[in-house]
Amino acid sequence: MNSTTRFKLSFMMFLEFFIWGAWFVTLGTFLGNNLKATGAETGAVFSTQSWGAIIAPFIVGLIADRYFNAERILGVLHIIGAVLMYQMYNATEISVFYPYVLGYMILFMPTLALVNSVSFNQMKDPEKEFSNIRIWGTIGWIAAGLLISYFFHWDSKEGTESGLLKNTFLMAGIVSLVLGIFSFTLPKTPPKVTGEKITVSDVLGLDALKLLKDKNFLIFFISSILICIPLAFYYQNANPFLSDIGVDNPTGKMTIGQASEVIFLLFIPIFFKRFGFKMTILVGMLAWAVRYALFAYGNAGELSFMLILGIALHGVCYDFFFVSGQIYTNSKAGERFKSSAQGLITLATYGVGMLIGFAVAGKISDAYKSAEGVIDWKMVWIIPAGIAALVFILFALVFNDKTKTEIEAKTV
Repeated sequence: MNSTTRFKLSFMMFLEFFIWGAWFVTLGTFLGNNLKATGAETGAVFSTQSWGAIIAPFIVGLIADRYFNAERILGVLHIIGAVLMYQMYNATEISVFYPYVLGYMILFMPTLALVNSVSFNQMKDPEKEFSNIRIWGTIGWIAAGLLISYFFHWDSKEGTESGLLKNTFLMAGIVSLVLGIFSFTLPKTPPKVTGEKITVSDVLGLDALKLLKDKNFLIFFISSILICIPLAFYYQNANPFLSDIGVDNPTGKMTIGQASEVIFLLFIPIFFKRFGFKMTILVGMLAWAVRYALFAYGNAGELSFMLILGIALHGVCYDFFFVSGQIYTNSKAGERFKSSAQGLITLATYGVGMLIGFAVAGKISDAYKSAEGVIDWKMVWIIPAGIAALVFILFALVFNDKTKTEIEAKTV
Protein backbone atom coordinates (compact mmCIF):
# COMPACT_ATOMS: atom_id res chain seq x y z
CA MET A 1 0.00 0.00 0.00
CA ASN A 2 1.47 3.35 -1.02
CA SER A 3 1.55 6.39 1.26
CA THR A 4 -1.25 8.20 -0.59
CA THR A 5 -3.64 5.29 -0.19
CA ARG A 6 -2.66 4.85 3.45
CA PHE A 7 -3.36 8.53 4.11
CA LYS A 8 -6.75 8.38 2.38
CA LEU A 9 -7.85 5.31 4.32
CA SER A 10 -6.61 6.74 7.63
CA PHE A 11 -8.37 10.05 6.97
CA MET A 12 -11.54 8.16 6.04
CA MET A 13 -11.46 6.25 9.34
CA PHE A 14 -10.74 9.43 11.30
CA LEU A 15 -13.75 11.22 9.80
CA GLU A 16 -16.05 8.17 10.08
CA PHE A 17 -15.64 7.84 13.82
CA PHE A 18 -15.27 11.57 14.43
CA ILE A 19 -18.81 11.90 13.09
CA TRP A 20 -20.17 9.21 15.41
CA GLY A 21 -18.32 10.50 18.47
CA ALA A 22 -19.31 14.09 17.72
CA TRP A 23 -22.98 13.61 18.62
CA PHE A 24 -23.67 10.13 19.99
CA VAL A 25 -21.78 10.55 23.29
CA THR A 26 -23.70 13.69 24.28
CA LEU A 27 -27.02 12.56 22.80
CA GLY A 28 -28.59 11.61 26.13
CA THR A 29 -27.68 14.96 27.69
CA PHE A 30 -28.99 16.84 24.63
CA LEU A 31 -32.31 14.97 24.66
CA GLY A 32 -32.93 15.64 28.33
CA ASN A 33 -31.92 19.30 28.32
CA ASN A 34 -32.83 20.56 24.85
CA LEU A 35 -35.84 18.42 23.96
CA LYS A 36 -37.03 17.59 27.51
CA ALA A 37 -37.27 13.93 26.57
CA THR A 38 -38.40 11.32 29.08
CA GLY A 39 -36.31 8.25 29.81
CA ALA A 40 -38.54 6.14 27.57
CA GLU A 41 -38.26 8.65 24.72
CA THR A 42 -34.49 8.77 25.17
CA GLY A 43 -34.38 4.98 25.07
CA ALA A 44 -36.39 5.00 21.83
CA VAL A 45 -33.94 7.44 20.24
CA PHE A 46 -30.92 5.37 21.28
CA SER A 47 -32.59 2.22 19.99
CA THR A 48 -32.35 3.65 16.47
CA GLN A 49 -28.75 2.40 16.58
CA SER A 50 -30.08 -1.12 17.02
CA TRP A 51 -32.58 -0.74 14.20
CA GLY A 52 -29.74 0.53 12.05
CA ALA A 53 -27.63 -2.51 12.99
CA ILE A 54 -30.50 -4.84 12.08
CA ILE A 55 -31.13 -3.18 8.71
CA ALA A 56 -27.45 -2.56 7.81
CA PRO A 57 -26.74 -6.11 6.56
CA PHE A 58 -29.47 -5.75 3.95
CA ILE A 59 -27.93 -2.55 2.58
CA VAL A 60 -24.40 -3.97 2.55
CA GLY A 61 -25.16 -7.58 1.67
CA LEU A 62 -28.02 -7.18 -0.77
CA ILE A 63 -27.01 -3.87 -2.40
CA ALA A 64 -23.38 -2.84 -1.80
CA ASP A 65 -21.89 -6.29 -2.34
CA ARG A 66 -23.83 -6.80 -5.57
CA TYR A 67 -24.40 -3.62 -7.53
CA PHE A 68 -22.31 -0.56 -6.61
CA ASN A 69 -18.76 0.38 -5.62
CA ALA A 70 -18.45 0.57 -1.83
CA GLU A 71 -16.76 3.99 -1.88
CA ARG A 72 -19.60 5.49 -3.94
CA ILE A 73 -22.30 4.16 -1.62
CA LEU A 74 -20.25 5.45 1.31
CA GLY A 75 -20.18 8.91 -0.27
CA VAL A 76 -23.91 9.00 -1.01
CA LEU A 77 -24.88 7.78 2.47
CA HIS A 78 -22.75 10.41 4.19
CA ILE A 79 -24.02 13.24 2.01
CA ILE A 80 -27.62 12.28 2.79
CA GLY A 81 -26.56 11.86 6.41
CA ALA A 82 -25.28 15.45 6.45
CA VAL A 83 -28.74 16.67 5.41
CA LEU A 84 -30.40 14.59 8.15
CA MET A 85 -27.90 15.91 10.70
CA TYR A 86 -28.86 19.46 9.77
CA GLN A 87 -32.51 18.59 10.34
CA MET A 88 -31.62 17.12 13.75
CA TYR A 89 -29.76 20.35 14.54
CA ASN A 90 -32.92 22.35 13.80
CA ALA A 91 -35.36 20.03 15.62
CA THR A 92 -36.96 21.47 18.76
CA GLU A 93 -39.30 18.61 19.66
CA ILE A 94 -38.65 14.92 20.20
CA SER A 95 -41.46 14.00 17.78
CA VAL A 96 -39.69 15.96 15.03
CA PHE A 97 -36.22 14.76 15.99
CA TYR A 98 -36.98 11.02 16.09
CA PRO A 99 -37.72 10.37 12.39
CA TYR A 100 -34.51 12.12 11.37
CA VAL A 101 -32.30 10.21 13.83
CA LEU A 102 -33.95 6.93 12.81
CA GLY A 103 -33.28 7.66 9.14
CA TYR A 104 -29.74 8.72 9.94
CA MET A 105 -28.84 5.57 11.89
CA ILE A 106 -30.31 3.33 9.18
CA LEU A 107 -27.93 5.04 6.75
CA PHE A 108 -24.93 5.37 9.09
CA MET A 109 -24.65 1.84 10.48
CA PRO A 110 -23.94 0.33 7.02
CA THR A 111 -21.04 2.77 6.59
CA LEU A 112 -19.17 1.00 9.43
CA ALA A 113 -18.97 -2.10 7.22
CA LEU A 114 -18.28 -0.06 4.08
CA VAL A 115 -15.18 1.70 5.46
CA ASN A 116 -13.82 -1.72 6.43
CA SER A 117 -14.58 -3.05 2.96
CA VAL A 118 -12.80 -0.14 1.27
CA SER A 119 -9.80 -0.63 3.57
CA PHE A 120 -9.49 -4.41 3.20
CA ASN A 121 -9.72 -4.13 -0.58
CA GLN A 122 -6.42 -2.21 -0.61
CA MET A 123 -4.50 -4.50 1.72
CA LYS A 124 -2.26 -7.42 0.90
CA ASP A 125 -1.91 -8.42 4.55
CA PRO A 126 -4.98 -7.13 6.48
CA GLU A 127 -3.92 -8.77 9.75
CA LYS A 128 -0.85 -6.54 9.88
CA GLU A 129 -2.12 -3.45 8.06
CA PHE A 130 -5.71 -2.95 9.23
CA SER A 131 -5.01 -2.06 12.87
CA ASN A 132 -2.74 0.80 11.75
CA ILE A 133 -5.62 2.20 9.69
CA ARG A 134 -8.44 1.47 12.14
CA ILE A 135 -6.71 3.18 15.06
CA TRP A 136 -7.32 6.51 13.31
CA GLY A 137 -11.02 5.90 13.84
CA THR A 138 -10.51 5.76 17.60
CA ILE A 139 -8.37 8.91 17.39
CA GLY A 140 -11.21 10.59 15.49
CA TRP A 141 -13.74 9.67 18.20
CA ILE A 142 -11.38 10.99 20.89
CA ALA A 143 -10.74 14.21 18.93
CA ALA A 144 -14.48 14.91 18.72
CA GLY A 145 -14.91 14.53 22.48
CA LEU A 146 -11.92 16.75 23.25
CA LEU A 147 -13.22 19.46 20.91
CA ILE A 148 -16.66 19.43 22.52
CA SER A 149 -15.29 19.70 26.07
CA TYR A 150 -12.04 21.63 25.88
CA PHE A 151 -12.37 23.82 22.78
CA PHE A 152 -16.06 24.63 22.28
CA HIS A 153 -17.19 23.94 25.90
CA TRP A 154 -20.63 22.90 24.64
CA ASP A 155 -21.00 20.37 27.46
CA SER A 156 -20.10 22.79 30.26
CA LYS A 157 -22.84 23.60 32.75
CA GLU A 158 -23.44 26.96 31.12
CA GLY A 159 -23.22 25.53 27.62
CA THR A 160 -25.65 22.72 28.38
CA GLU A 161 -28.14 25.07 30.00
CA SER A 162 -27.88 27.38 26.98
CA GLY A 163 -28.67 24.52 24.62
CA LEU A 164 -25.28 24.57 22.90
CA LEU A 165 -25.17 20.78 22.56
CA LYS A 166 -27.35 21.14 19.46
CA ASN A 167 -24.16 22.35 17.76
CA THR A 168 -22.78 18.80 17.93
CA PHE A 169 -25.18 17.86 15.13
CA LEU A 170 -24.06 20.80 13.03
CA MET A 171 -20.41 19.82 13.50
CA ALA A 172 -21.16 16.17 12.71
CA GLY A 173 -23.17 17.22 9.66
CA ILE A 174 -20.36 19.33 8.26
CA VAL A 175 -17.83 16.52 8.73
CA SER A 176 -20.31 14.05 7.23
CA LEU A 177 -20.54 16.24 4.12
CA VAL A 178 -16.74 16.41 3.94
CA LEU A 179 -16.45 12.62 4.19
CA GLY A 180 -19.24 12.18 1.66
CA ILE A 181 -17.39 14.25 -0.92
CA PHE A 182 -14.00 12.81 0.03
CA SER A 183 -15.32 9.26 -0.40
CA PHE A 184 -15.46 9.70 -4.17
CA THR A 185 -11.66 10.12 -4.16
CA LEU A 186 -11.10 6.83 -2.33
CA PRO A 187 -9.65 3.78 -4.12
CA LYS A 188 -12.23 1.94 -6.19
CA THR A 189 -13.90 -0.94 -4.40
CA PRO A 190 -16.12 -2.81 -6.88
CA PRO A 191 -18.93 -5.19 -5.86
CA LYS A 192 -17.72 -8.46 -4.37
CA VAL A 193 -20.49 -10.59 -5.80
CA THR A 194 -21.46 -10.65 -9.47
CA GLY A 195 -24.24 -12.97 -10.55
CA GLU A 196 -24.12 -15.12 -7.40
CA LYS A 197 -27.39 -15.55 -5.57
CA ILE A 198 -27.48 -14.11 -2.05
CA THR A 199 -30.28 -15.00 0.34
CA VAL A 200 -31.61 -13.21 3.40
CA SER A 201 -30.27 -16.14 5.41
CA ASP A 202 -26.76 -15.40 4.11
CA VAL A 203 -27.03 -11.69 4.93
CA LEU A 204 -28.27 -12.14 8.52
CA GLY A 205 -25.99 -15.08 9.26
CA LEU A 206 -28.93 -17.40 9.87
CA ASP A 207 -26.98 -20.32 8.43
CA ALA A 208 -24.93 -20.19 11.61
CA LEU A 209 -28.00 -20.95 13.76
CA LYS A 210 -26.99 -24.59 13.68
CA LEU A 211 -24.10 -23.60 15.98
CA LEU A 212 -26.71 -23.10 18.70
CA LYS A 213 -27.02 -26.89 18.90
CA ASP A 214 -23.74 -26.70 20.80
CA LYS A 215 -24.80 -26.14 24.43
CA ASN A 216 -21.82 -23.96 25.28
CA PHE A 217 -22.19 -21.77 22.19
CA LEU A 218 -25.90 -21.37 23.02
CA ILE A 219 -24.97 -20.21 26.52
CA PHE A 220 -22.47 -17.76 25.05
CA PHE A 221 -25.09 -16.53 22.55
CA ILE A 222 -27.71 -15.90 25.24
CA SER A 223 -25.13 -14.28 27.53
CA SER A 224 -24.10 -11.97 24.69
CA ILE A 225 -27.66 -10.71 24.38
CA LEU A 226 -28.09 -10.33 28.14
CA ILE A 227 -24.80 -8.45 28.74
CA CYS A 228 -25.86 -5.87 26.14
CA ILE A 229 -28.68 -4.80 28.45
CA PRO A 230 -26.28 -3.21 30.99
CA LEU A 231 -24.07 -2.05 28.10
CA ALA A 232 -26.94 0.11 26.83
CA PHE A 233 -27.08 1.91 30.19
CA TYR A 234 -23.57 3.27 29.60
CA TYR A 235 -24.23 4.65 26.13
CA GLN A 236 -27.55 6.15 27.15
CA ASN A 237 -26.86 7.45 30.65
CA ALA A 238 -23.12 8.03 31.19
CA ASN A 239 -22.89 11.53 29.71
CA PRO A 240 -26.16 12.81 31.27
CA PHE A 241 -25.06 11.33 34.61
CA LEU A 242 -21.63 13.00 34.57
CA SER A 243 -23.14 16.30 33.45
CA ASP A 244 -25.93 16.17 36.04
CA ILE A 245 -23.65 15.58 39.02
CA GLY A 246 -21.32 18.40 38.00
CA VAL A 247 -18.28 16.69 36.45
CA ASP A 248 -16.26 19.21 34.43
CA ASN A 249 -15.74 18.47 30.71
CA PRO A 250 -17.64 15.16 30.86
CA THR A 251 -17.39 14.42 27.13
CA GLY A 252 -13.64 14.96 27.11
CA LYS A 253 -13.21 12.74 30.17
CA MET A 254 -15.23 9.98 28.50
CA THR A 255 -12.57 9.71 25.79
CA ILE A 256 -10.47 7.95 28.44
CA GLY A 257 -12.68 4.96 27.65
CA GLN A 258 -11.60 4.91 23.99
CA ALA A 259 -7.94 5.27 24.97
CA SER A 260 -8.24 2.30 27.33
CA GLU A 261 -9.95 0.32 24.58
CA VAL A 262 -6.82 0.66 22.44
CA ILE A 263 -4.51 -0.28 25.32
CA PHE A 264 -6.44 -3.34 26.52
CA LEU A 265 -6.82 -4.60 22.97
CA LEU A 266 -3.09 -5.33 23.09
CA PHE A 267 -3.58 -7.55 26.15
CA ILE A 268 -6.30 -9.73 24.64
CA PRO A 269 -4.01 -12.22 22.84
CA ILE A 270 -1.79 -12.63 25.92
CA PHE A 271 -4.67 -13.02 28.38
CA PHE A 272 -6.60 -15.31 26.03
CA LYS A 273 -3.67 -17.67 25.53
CA ARG A 274 -2.76 -17.81 29.20
CA PHE A 275 -6.20 -18.06 30.82
CA GLY A 276 -8.50 -19.22 28.02
CA PHE A 277 -11.79 -17.94 26.68
CA LYS A 278 -14.00 -18.51 29.72
CA MET A 279 -11.79 -16.58 32.12
CA THR A 280 -11.27 -13.77 29.60
CA ILE A 281 -14.96 -13.24 29.00
CA LEU A 282 -15.76 -13.51 32.73
CA VAL A 283 -13.30 -10.68 33.42
CA GLY A 284 -15.15 -8.60 30.81
CA MET A 285 -18.53 -9.35 32.43
CA LEU A 286 -17.25 -8.61 35.92
CA ALA A 287 -15.82 -5.30 34.71
CA TRP A 288 -19.34 -4.16 33.74
CA ALA A 289 -20.62 -4.83 37.26
CA VAL A 290 -17.61 -3.11 38.87
CA ARG A 291 -17.77 -0.01 36.67
CA TYR A 292 -21.47 0.56 37.42
CA ALA A 293 -20.84 0.09 41.14
CA LEU A 294 -18.14 2.76 40.85
CA PHE A 295 -20.62 5.06 39.11
CA ALA A 296 -23.24 4.37 41.79
CA TYR A 297 -21.01 5.32 44.71
CA GLY A 298 -18.66 7.87 43.12
CA ASN A 299 -19.23 11.62 42.95
CA ALA A 300 -17.82 14.76 41.34
CA GLY A 301 -15.90 15.67 44.51
CA GLU A 302 -13.52 13.61 46.62
CA LEU A 303 -14.69 10.35 45.02
CA SER A 304 -14.30 11.54 41.43
CA PHE A 305 -11.46 9.02 40.97
CA MET A 306 -14.12 6.29 41.09
CA LEU A 307 -15.87 7.82 38.08
CA ILE A 308 -12.61 8.09 36.14
CA LEU A 309 -11.75 4.49 36.98
CA GLY A 310 -15.22 3.42 35.85
CA ILE A 311 -14.73 5.18 32.51
CA ALA A 312 -11.25 3.69 32.13
CA LEU A 313 -12.70 0.19 32.59
CA HIS A 314 -14.38 0.57 29.19
CA GLY A 315 -11.41 -1.12 27.55
CA VAL A 316 -11.79 -4.20 29.74
CA CYS A 317 -15.59 -4.21 29.43
CA TYR A 318 -15.60 -3.99 25.65
CA ASP A 319 -12.43 -5.79 24.59
CA PHE A 320 -12.53 -8.71 27.01
CA PHE A 321 -16.12 -9.51 26.16
CA PHE A 322 -16.74 -8.50 22.56
CA VAL A 323 -13.32 -9.07 21.02
CA SER A 324 -12.77 -12.38 22.81
CA GLY A 325 -16.33 -13.32 21.86
CA GLN A 326 -15.57 -12.69 18.19
CA ILE A 327 -12.48 -14.87 18.49
CA TYR A 328 -14.46 -17.67 20.15
CA THR A 329 -17.20 -17.44 17.52
CA ASN A 330 -14.61 -17.59 14.76
CA SER A 331 -13.07 -20.75 16.24
CA LYS A 332 -16.41 -22.53 16.68
CA ALA A 333 -17.84 -21.63 13.28
CA GLY A 334 -15.24 -23.24 11.02
CA GLU A 335 -14.40 -22.04 7.53
CA ARG A 336 -17.88 -22.47 6.09
CA PHE A 337 -19.80 -20.40 8.62
CA LYS A 338 -17.24 -17.80 9.76
CA SER A 339 -18.95 -14.80 8.14
CA SER A 340 -22.44 -16.05 8.97
CA ALA A 341 -21.54 -16.62 12.61
CA GLN A 342 -20.05 -13.14 13.05
CA GLY A 343 -23.14 -11.66 11.42
CA LEU A 344 -25.38 -13.61 13.77
CA ILE A 345 -23.51 -12.44 16.88
CA THR A 346 -23.58 -8.81 15.66
CA LEU A 347 -27.33 -9.07 15.07
CA ALA A 348 -27.81 -10.59 18.54
CA THR A 349 -25.72 -7.99 20.40
CA TYR A 350 -26.01 -4.63 18.64
CA GLY A 351 -29.44 -5.55 17.32
CA VAL A 352 -31.54 -7.55 19.79
CA GLY A 353 -29.52 -7.09 22.98
CA MET A 354 -29.00 -3.35 22.70
CA LEU A 355 -32.62 -2.85 21.59
CA ILE A 356 -33.82 -4.47 24.81
CA GLY A 357 -31.15 -2.63 26.81
CA PHE A 358 -32.09 0.86 25.63
CA ALA A 359 -35.76 0.20 26.38
CA VAL A 360 -34.94 -1.05 29.88
CA ALA A 361 -32.53 1.83 30.55
CA GLY A 362 -35.19 4.35 29.55
CA LYS A 363 -37.83 2.84 31.83
CA ILE A 364 -35.40 2.64 34.76
CA SER A 365 -34.47 6.32 34.32
CA ASP A 366 -38.14 7.29 34.39
CA ALA A 367 -38.85 5.06 37.39
CA TYR A 368 -36.15 6.76 39.47
CA LYS A 369 -36.89 10.35 38.43
CA SER A 370 -38.76 12.45 40.97
CA ALA A 371 -41.62 14.81 40.17
CA GLU A 372 -39.07 17.64 40.34
CA GLY A 373 -36.97 15.97 37.65
CA VAL A 374 -34.19 14.76 40.00
CA ILE A 375 -32.78 11.36 39.04
CA ASP A 376 -31.63 8.84 41.64
CA TRP A 377 -28.44 7.95 39.77
CA LYS A 378 -27.34 5.48 42.42
CA MET A 379 -30.26 3.18 41.61
CA VAL A 380 -29.91 3.79 37.87
CA TRP A 381 -26.40 2.28 38.07
CA ILE A 382 -27.02 -0.36 40.74
CA ILE A 383 -29.60 -2.12 38.56
CA PRO A 384 -27.33 -2.70 35.49
CA ALA A 385 -24.53 -3.65 37.90
CA GLY A 386 -26.84 -6.33 39.28
CA ILE A 387 -27.79 -7.52 35.79
CA ALA A 388 -24.13 -7.81 34.79
CA ALA A 389 -23.36 -9.69 38.01
CA LEU A 390 -26.20 -12.16 37.34
CA VAL A 391 -24.97 -12.77 33.78
CA PHE A 392 -21.47 -13.29 35.21
CA ILE A 393 -22.75 -15.92 37.67
CA LEU A 394 -24.86 -17.65 35.02
CA PHE A 395 -21.95 -17.89 32.61
CA ALA A 396 -19.47 -19.00 35.29
CA LEU A 397 -21.74 -21.83 36.45
CA VAL A 398 -23.15 -23.10 33.16
CA PHE A 399 -20.51 -22.52 30.49
CA ASN A 400 -17.99 -25.36 30.43
CA ASP A 401 -16.32 -25.45 27.02
CA LYS A 402 -12.94 -27.16 27.37
CA THR A 403 -12.10 -26.78 23.69
CA LYS A 404 -8.75 -25.11 23.11
CA THR A 405 -9.23 -22.01 20.99
CA GLU A 406 -6.39 -20.91 18.81
CA ILE A 407 -5.72 -17.21 18.65
CA GLU A 408 -3.19 -15.26 16.70
CA ALA A 409 -1.70 -12.13 18.24
CA LYS A 410 -3.45 -9.56 16.12
CA THR A 411 -5.27 -6.35 16.87
CA VAL A 412 -8.19 -5.81 14.53
